[in-house]
Amino acid sequence: MSIKRTLSVALQAAAVLVVVSLVVGQFLGQPILLSYVETGSMQPTLSPGDGFVAIPAQIAGGIGPGDVVTFDAQEIQGGGLTTHRVVEETERGYITRGDNNPFTDQDGGEPVVQDAEVVAKALQVGGGVVVIPHLGTVAMGFQSALQSVQTWLAVTFGVRSFQGTQGLAYIVFGLSMVAYAVDWYLNAGTRDRDSRDRSRDDGTSVFAILGVLALVLMATATAAMVVPAGTQEYGVVSAEFESENPTVIESGTSQELEYVVPNAGLVPVYAYVTPASPGVDVDPQRLSVGSRGEASTTVTLSAPDETGYYRLFVVEHRYLAVLPPGIVDELYGVHPWAPLVAINGLLGGGIVSIGLLLLRGEPARIRSRGSRERPPLYKRLLREFYR
Repeated sequence: MSIKRTLSVALQAAAVLVVVSLVVGQFLGQPILLSYVETGSMQPTLSPGDGFVAIPAQIAGGIGPGDVVTFDAQEIQGGGLTTHRVVEETERGYITRGDNNPFTDQDGGEPVVQDAEVVAKALQVGGGVVVIPHLGTVAMGFQSALQSVQTWLAVTFGVRSFQGTQGLAYIVFGLSMVAYAVDWYLNAGTRDRDSRDRSRDDGTSVFAILGVLALVLMATATAAMVVPAGTQEYGVVSAEFESENPTVIESGTSQELEYVVPNAGLVPVYAYVTPASPGVDVDPQRLSVGSRGEASTTVTLSAPDETGYYRLFVVEHRYLAVLPPGIVDELYGVHPWAPLVAINGLLGGGIVSIGLLLLRGEPARIRSRGSRERPPLYKRLLREFYR
């Protein structure tokens, strides 16, 4: 392959990865390296459809006035991910405002933003946000088309699993199979049959096939770990009296609540439930949840001495139980993302290793009936699989 062709393919792959990262980030409610704005509330800094580099909150460091952050809004446009600038930091959280808005979000009814609600911070260089013009416009068009396809598939086949992140994994796998079939069909007639039968270099690389399978498995596993987890908010009223309502707590006292972690999947999971704001305690913080089971822990909410309404948070992380619990504990102690990386590496690496062991790295190709020697079993299985 020529250098020009290689660069062209690399640029096309990079463009696809950029769009996919934006779409998947919207599905998961967590920007993945890149994000974008849909409205004009941040003009002139960010116009509708502009993209920006989103640094995950877990590694972004401290947040202060002047930073542009993406947070999980409660009231703005019905709730959801919102990108605005921090204009003030108070004891109760952050005051935010769109650059094009005359008043703060909190003046409009949005609660003070807590650290637990901030999911990313926009990359800034020299005090200015690094803007990628029109990146979001492409992503929104692609996302709209993808959602239409998912809805059509779900309605046509009567299967709800075609929707959401799981459906996205199915579609990616299906498209990869279609792309393989089209490529094989288009090139089948251009090669000499006899040389095709004898050549060991002919056919589709096993690495490519195993790579697609590994990516689909890792995407599904990541969705299973990320989607059910997240931040849980408790709206607590610090009152001057006792109440039967568990979230109305007498000032200076505490209340215990049960926190249930369900697992609808077949694979057991480890769940870590940790405090994400002052006035919260969790015991125990690590739970083992069996297949299609549930487990619970105790969350203790403490009411401040000053009466009023307070928002307290806990954060749940969950991981598929494919590694020993001690290893998951150690990795979690390094960073909550470390077990995700290790588990995906184990699953993806396992698929590739087993495939290479069975297929011995030879190209996957379909022989004609006129071939002198009968194809090995694994090649006949591949032929049936890719029909």
